[in-house]
Amino acid sequence: MDRLTCMQTFIRVVESGSISAAAEVLNQSSQLTGKQLRTLEQNLGIKLISRTTRTQSLTDSGLLFYERAKIILAEMEEAETLISETRAIPRGNLRISAPITFGSQLLASKLPEYLKQNPEVSLELCLSNRTVDLVEERFDAVFRTGELPDSQLLARALAPYQMVICAAPAYLEEAGRPSVPQDLMQHQCLIFTHTSMRTEWTFEGPDGHVSVPVTGRFKTDNSEALLAAALSGLGIIMQPYPLMSADIAAGRLVRILPDYELPGRPVHVLYAQDRRMTPRLRSFIDFCITHFSR
Repeated sequence: MDRLTCMQTFIRVVESGSISAAAEVLNQSSQLTGKQLRTLEQNLGIKLISRTTRTQSLTDSGLLFYERAKIILAEMEEAETLISETRAIPRGNLRISAPITFGSQLLASKLPEYLKQNPEVSLELCLSNRTVDLVEERFDAVFRTGELPDSQLLARALAPYQMVICAAPAYLEEAGRPSVPQDLMQHQCLIFTHTSMRTEWTFEGPDGHVSVPVTGRFKTDNSEALLAAALSGLGIIMQPYPLMSADIAAGRLVRILPDYELPGRPVHVLYAQDRRMTPRLRSFIDFCITHFSR
């Protein structure tokens, strides 16, 4: 006889107060209910319930087993629920936050494919360069660029941003072209204030690691505004390649310092570790790993 079924019967007998009451709850005969209880006691080799013609009470061993059995059955039910959820069709609303550049230049173009694959999911994308509170602001998942601070969130690493350094032809004609990173200290650098790159730019080159302090007359926390300033010839810009690829291809921006590699900006998708992985969230995380993997 199935031990788990016998355990469930034992719990019902305890909580119902009698075998006959438990049988009614379980929708089975009192004879079968009693047999399941006796089978469990025989398998364990202990008496779980002391019974008289009018009363029943748990033995000391029965009390210990009852408390543990409730935990086991609750964990089994939770496991079965999780398994059923993984098989379920993703549906409902996803609320996602992403930095402006990543969200507009990379993520947004992929979302129609995700929604096509999951027709019963709707998605709200919020773009902001501030560090949103996933729990307080009720986001299902958030994207973060740069190094992650310690937190209680679960993080899945995605492919890092490829960074490039560029300037408009008009600026280079007027100010000259840098040949080594140290030359940047003599140039107008366009400063993105949202990251650590607001004070220094880092390179890997023929002579190894190089960090150069940068300054400039124009600073902003918006990548699009920074790009507009670069296109107008105001200075040298360091930003992700997807933001500037079209302008580079059209010759409106020129890549500089080609012998020096810029470190990629880490990208992660994060979600709460205490939040049940619903089918829609699981499908979105899997989609991101597939389409933004290393």
